[in-house]
Amino acid sequence: MVAWRLRDYHEGDLDQAIRIWDQSRQADDEMPVFPVSEVMAAAQADQAAVVAVVGDQLVGMAVAQAQGERAWVLLLALASQWRNRGIGSALLAELERRLRASGVRRISALLPAGATGTKALEHSGYLTRGGLTYYERLEPLGAANAGVLSALGGRMLPAGLWDDMAGMEREKQVVERRIVLPLTEPALADRYNVAPPKAVILFGPPGTGKTSFAKAVASRLSWPFVELFPSRLAAATNEGLAMALRDAFSDLAELDAVLLFIDEVEEIAAVRSGHAVDPGHGVTNELLKLIPGFREHDDRLLICATNSVRSLDPAFLRPGRFDYVIPIGPPNPAAREAIWTRYLGSAADSVDLARLVETSELFTPADIEFAARKGAQLAFEREVTQRLGTPAITEDYLIAIADTRLTLTAQAIEEFTEDIEAYSRL
Repeated sequence: MVAWRLRDYHEGDLDQAIRIWDQSRQADDEMPVFPVSEVMAAAQADQAAVVAVVGDQLVGMAVAQAQGERAWVLLLALASQWRNRGIGSALLAELERRLRASGVRRISALLPAGATGTKALEHSGYLTRGGLTYYERLEPLGAANAGVLSALGGRMLPAGLWDDMAGMEREKQVVERRIVLPLTEPALADRYNVAPPKAVILFGPPGTGKTSFAKAVASRLSWPFVELFPSRLAAATNEGLAMALRDAFSDLAELDAVLLFIDEVEEIAAVRSGHAVDPGHGVTNELLKLIPGFREHDDRLLICATNSVRSLDPAFLRPGRFDYVIPIGPPNPAAREAIWTRYLGSAADSVDLARLVETSELFTPADIEFAARKGAQLAFEREVTQRLGTPAITEDYLIAIADTRLTLTAQAIEEFTEDIEAYSRL
């Protein structure tokens, strides 16, 4: 029989510890009382934490948090293949020894009935207390999560961003059906054996709204939004970028829920040359290794955006890593009308909207926003100098349209059409 041993929890155990916690949670089919972020925060804050290992492999973990003479067992988790071997009882015994040494006299545990660890508690002399009711109030974002979120440069986005995506109805319909609904209706999705997405790619020409869609999804889910900027991660070398990616994904694991957004992902996931000396080779490999671990956790969604899906490494695009590859294209006439209406505001009543829509063919949402601002500025400046009390007119916006440098070209549209055929996975 393979021997196991107990030792202190080390910072490098984080990834394996989260994996074991996730295995225990799935086996119990119950949400734990203490979230993983709270457990790992206690383990890293020099609270009582002990692990069981076989060689270098983590097979069990117990964590407690002491408060004066009382301590709570936050976690008692075992790898699925190492249960019923006495490891749980041994972890508890070592945990108790450490707690007693720190002056703890009463040790409590709160677990769902039949959860991992209940047998170990019973075998170790813990008594159940009936007639108690567990009360809980869940705030949107705990203080510990807020600290991690702030360190990552993330934030909670305002409600209503989804409604602001007016005009992009084709894309909204796809994104809502494939991404949003399985995550907002998990019980219904499970009944129909629909797996909620864990990672998706949005691709299309610049300025078509990929970032706006990612933020709108986070707003709709009420999840924290964290954006990783590849260009800002690297300290000096590509080796530094790979390490920065590992650290960022490790920090993300502390959040109860998160939408992680990586724009211009081709910077760190471009086609590899096949030569080990290629400086970008290690960075791409690192990201490929990090994505499966990210996918293992509930309430996690990775959205990557790219202007050039054809430049991504083929291994990056495999279904096992990304559930969907969704095109986000330039707005059609109906979409342009809705976008113009949104940015025109009250001026929509005094201009020929149909003419603006026709004249702004190939405009992206960002181009339309720029032209609308510029047209409003022209009307404002005329009123400042002439004081005629006239509203903005169609000509103001036609001048602005003519002065707008287009984001898209006919060649870009042609390439995007080819990419839809070659890469879309809906």
